Amino acid sequence: MVTIGRLSTSRTSALRRSVLMLVGVVSLLVGSGCVGGPQGGDVPTLKRLVVAATAEPPSMDPTSNPAAAGPQVMLYNVYETLVKLDSEGHLRPLLAQEWNVSPDRRTYTFSLNPAAKFASGGAVTAEAVVASIRRIQTDNVSSVLTTQMSVVQEAMATNSGTVTVTLNRPSNNWLYDMSSTAGMVFDPAGMTAIAEKTAGSGPFRLKSWSRGQNVILEKNPNYWGTPARFDEVTFRYFADPNAMNAAMLAGDIDVISNLQAPDALAQFADPARFQVINGTTNGEVVLGLNHNSKVLKSLKVRQAITRAIDRQALIDTVWNGEGTLIGSMAVPTDPWYEDLTAINAFDPTKAKELLKQADVGSPTLRLRVPTLPYAVKSAQFVASQLKDAGFKVVIDELEFPSRWLDVVYTKSDYDLTIVAHVEPRDIGKFADKSYYWHYDNPTFVAQIAAADRASEAESVTLTQAAARTLAEDAAAVWLFCLPNLQVSRVGITGIGLNATTLSFDLTTIASK
Repeated sequence: MVTIGRLSTSRTSALRRSVLMLVGVVSLLVGSGCVGGPQGGDVPTLKRLVVAATAEPPSMDPTSNPAAAGPQVMLYNVYETLVKLDSEGHLRPLLAQEWNVSPDRRTYTFSLNPAAKFASGGAVTAEAVVASIRRIQTDNVSSVLTTQMSVVQEAMATNSGTVTVTLNRPSNNWLYDMSSTAGMVFDPAGMTAIAEKTAGSGPFRLKSWSRGQNVILEKNPNYWGTPARFDEVTFRYFADPNAMNAAMLAGDIDVISNLQAPDALAQFADPARFQVINGTTNGEVVLGLNHNSKVLKSLKVRQAITRAIDRQALIDTVWNGEGTLIGSMAVPTDPWYEDLTAINAFDPTKAKELLKQADVGSPTLRLRVPTLPYAVKSAQFVASQLKDAGFKVVIDELEFPSRWLDVVYTKSDYDLTIVAHVEPRDIGKFADKSYYWHYDNPTFVAQIAAADRASEAESVTLTQAAARTLAEDAAAVWLFCLPNLQVSRVGITGIGLNATTLSFDLTTIASK
């Protein structure tokens, strides 16, 4: 991992108002091998890695849309940030050697690593960092990133190696935002073409992109830090998780990261060939409710939906018993997590009573889900249980990411949907009523705002209260927290136990 520099003692670790990074929960497969060049004893072989995923980036510019597939390829691998979130969820230096925070918690001073340079060979300067921040503030990027950067009052280059950022108020979220997509630093010389080409400072650079097939990264020969362990990495895109499993069993793949067919785990029981890693993720699988839907404005209807679903049975049926029950927009690795699953717990009799009390008849709900394994399987289970409670449910499967983003996220043309939200510390997205859920609860908004401004200790308590508000108000149905199920062949090292960021971090993986 990254060597720790001098960290600011004022560094915060509280809640994160998450950018929407809607997951096509990516099944990542890593396959390494050596491909020989022309015959000859002095021609080195290329060490290659193949990573298979289910969701393709809509663009090579990861800031242009809310899909997680772009950062999964680009974050930390191609584009770097001032600070980086490690596998334990702690902030570490990356482009910034060190940073300090003023006593009023509004001014951040970053000292850049003088060795850092872009793939073009140009230095990573304070001016480049400031230009990247201003681009997020003003250009045509994902609106959630612009919202994250709206707390910045001023960013300036004190000198070529020092960046000073002043916030208009204290924020526990901002530095965490800077460790992800919003904080990517771009080469000013290549900023106009990043939808097709990359302009980063990471250990890899973009080699090619074949839409619908793959993204190929190649080793950055100008990388300023520890060189990449692979000469080439290919992210290949598969719709069928069973095909991925077959490739692993055939010896064509080295690692499956985030297994999309958990019922296949028994196939990898041979310890002489495989090792199975079972960690956790930030991925809350959310049955999202459109609060602009007339029938869903009723608390009794929302409570009826929540009580109608046996979430443990859903995990057992849909995800082979793997995953963790959660009762609100928080996962066990969040500092404010507490078990809220008893609130509006499964009670089919109570669900029918609540629906009757709501006096809305047998409402028809459009359940529009992305064509991703966990979402499609969960939709079928949810529809069956809601039908038993007196609802009529129409399932519509939408291609992910483009069709789902257009219909559900952009146009809000749905009643229910299911998608995993994988950004760390993302409870704050419920405070934005323009977000595709359109949840509007002034009490919750005030709790989240207070938590963001509070001291670290106070923030945890305030965020716990906010999480309870969501649960009691049945703002959504939190089906489960996705496990980080990984299978690797013997000889692969450096695979993280938990998925703490959006990045599939290539910098830690090696093969023997």
